[in-house]
Amino acid sequence: MTRFLRNLLLIPIAALLVVLAVANRHTTLISLNPFSSQDPMLTFSIPVFWLLFGAVGLGLILGSSATWLRQGRFRQEARAQRRETNKLRYETDSQLRETPGYIVPGLSSPDNKKAA
Repeated sequence: MTRFLRNLLLIPIAALLVVLAVANRHTTLISLNPFSSQDPMLTFSIPVFWLLFGAVGLGLILGSSATWLRQGRFRQEARAQRRETNKLRYETDSQLRETPGYIVPGLSSPDNKKAA
C-alpha cells in the first residue's frame, strides 16, 4: 500500500520535472563577474533547467542541514536518556540477581513433567 502511494506521488512529480526540463532546455549565459558581464573567463552557457534543478537541489541540501542542526539538542537528549535507561536496567538486573531465591526466567525446570 505504501509503495502504491509513493508511486502515486512520485510519478506525477517526475512527469512535471521532465516537462519543466523540456520547456527550459534553451541555454543562457551565466556571468560570475559582477563588474564585466562579457568577461569570457567567468562567463559560461548552460541550459536553464540545470539552473532550476541546481537551485532546488541546493535548497534541499541547505534546508536539510539546517533542520538536522536545529534538532541536535533532541538527539543529544535522546542519547542521554538511552544511557540512563541502560544504566538503570543494568542496576535492576544486578539487584535481582543478588536477591535470594530469585530464579532467572527461561526454560522450565527438568523436574516439570509438562515440559515438552
